[in-house]
Amino acid sequence: MIKTVAIQGVKGSYHHIVSEQYFDKNVSLIECLTFDRVVEALITKECDAAIMALENSIAGSIIPNYALIDKNELHVVGEHYLDIQHNLMALPGQTIADIKEVYSHPMALLQCKEFFKKHPHIKLVEDKDTAEVADRINKHQLKGVGAIASILAADIFELDILAHSIQTIKSNETRFAIVKRTNSEVKEENISKASLKFEANHKRGSLATILNVMSDCKLNLTKIQSLPIIETPWKYAFFVDVTFEDYKDFKKAKSLIEIMGEDFKVLGEYKNAKV
Repeated sequence: MIKTVAIQGVKGSYHHIVSEQYFDKNVSLIECLTFDRVVEALITKECDAAIMALENSIAGSIIPNYALIDKNELHVVGEHYLDIQHNLMALPGQTIADIKEVYSHPMALLQCKEFFKKHPHIKLVEDKDTAEVADRINKHQLKGVGAIASILAADIFELDILAHSIQTIKSNETRFAIVKRTNSEVKEENISKASLKFEANHKRGSLATILNVMSDCKLNLTKIQSLPIIETPWKYAFFVDVTFEDYKDFKKAKSLIEIMGEDFKVLGEYKNAKV
């Protein structure tokens, strides 16, 4: 039974929306301004689960979060896709012409840069969290300052939406991981996706050989991301997501990759949210 969930951000953030959709509205939130703090809350058992964004359909992977899950021996037990709609908001009674500065998370600013080209009088400032900016505007009654955040944030912090869906690409989806301390969440017959990590040695074709094993075992590679291994210059760890119809196929591939790949690890086995 999930009672407490750690999220990156505050109430009204996209992580908060995922919490409500994946669990329910009665779950208590631990609001964290960094993903490091999210992980800390999970490790110290302040919460039962954590929600971490992993990738966005426009801006790509949030690579450090893969490393955080790996380094802290955490497990992905589920995933959730959220349609991200960015909205420009400010204190009531203002227009876009009144807004001099907009603060938001760098990812949100990146996704909305075309909109702000039409409003060159607005200065864009990077901040830690979308909804936290909305909270700050409300708390300090900051006029001339805007936030980019969700409709939920506008409702919670009593701000007016000056422009809806301002992201450049209207179809803007983020994939979130549901993370726990153990990997015993889903029954084997319901597992259809896995997140893996391994290192490939410097022998020619070593990575290709592992990828061929996945293909031969009927696994569909949905994600591959490399990350430098800091302790060993010019060596890389690979984070891979695969989907499959039969868990037996994955089990076979897993046993082979374990032999062929270095430092092989299953970061999570869960249900494919896209099925």
